[in-house]
Amino acid sequence: MRLFSSKGRQLVGVDVSATCVKMVDIKRIQGVFHLQSYGIERLAPGVVVDKLVADTEAVGEVVARLARRCHVTGQNVASAVSGSAVITKIIDMEASLTDSERDAQIRLDADQYIPYPLSEVNLDFEVIGPSQINDRMVQVLLAASRSENVEQRVDALAFGGMTTKVMDIESHAIERAFALMVDSLPNHPELVALVDIGHTQTTLYVAKNGEFVYSREQLFGGAQLTEAIQNRYGLSYEEATINKREQTLPDDYYNELLMPFMDNVIQQITRSLQFYFSSSQYNNVDHIVLCGGSAVIPGLVGMVQQKLGNPTSIANPFINMSIAPQIDSEQLLLDAPSLMVACGLALRSFD
Repeated sequence: MRLFSSKGRQLVGVDVSATCVKMVDIKRIQGVFHLQSYGIERLAPGVVVDKLVADTEAVGEVVARLARRCHVTGQNVASAVSGSAVITKIIDMEASLTDSERDAQIRLDADQYIPYPLSEVNLDFEVIGPSQINDRMVQVLLAASRSENVEQRVDALAFGGMTTKVMDIESHAIERAFALMVDSLPNHPELVALVDIGHTQTTLYVAKNGEFVYSREQLFGGAQLTEAIQNRYGLSYEEATINKREQTLPDDYYNELLMPFMDNVIQQITRSLQFYFSSSQYNNVDHIVLCGGSAVIPGLVGMVQQKLGNPTSIANPFINMSIAPQIDSEQLLLDAPSLMVACGLALRSFD
């Protein structure tokens, strides 16, 4: 299973997260990206734990249902492992080497870069540009993940009738999706903070001229709001999740739970940005973009803009795509911020 390679085949993007499976099918029609279909289906608690697939059959059943619902025509998919499950390293190698020679050399020197036996990892590499130290060398991005991380996802997708052709890294997929929308941000910002508010983790990515130059993860996410709803109103996880999403909670919810959660989000963003500023030449960003499931909380984007003083918007990687007529465009606007990974994976068809 290669982490990068996919040459000339149509791939469906499938993102298996802690709470749901997301599927995106993108075609290219006359040079324009076209969103053919997409779907999101929730997973039961405990099916995916700490980014590891605990129940491959349960994930497979959801994948199969989504594939039927989205009417996907192919079975080939691109999926991803979490960045925390991947070791990446940039190394310099002779430019004259062929891919097979490069592969042999990396495997020979693997113990310098990877703290596990080669038999226990999936390994891949990609030439990313000229070396900064020698004209006759190139920079090579080396990526390795424990085989169990990759195989669990491959097995789950196989249960769903899909064949995994590419296993990517979540952050790379997000960067690919972000590149689609960065030119649509007002005033062409040079430095953009992309804040991914996930279920249990919030990640700050800083992009300079569209390319990620920094990332920082924090253990904080939408799960904390769900748990607060469960505790306050005596609801099950499922009930709390549905009520949160459909905004059908008692009148005191906004002041007692939602406002403190949004304040906490802003504190997390502020802290992550301060870490970035302390390690770079910058002391401000030009624009903030929110993505992830919690990005669409009503009022959050305005509150971030007001408290931090930066223009702020919600991610939509489909903004410059044509959209299939059966897709509900209003629902897509709500779902788009949580589809960054799945969208970026679907774009692997066009590498």
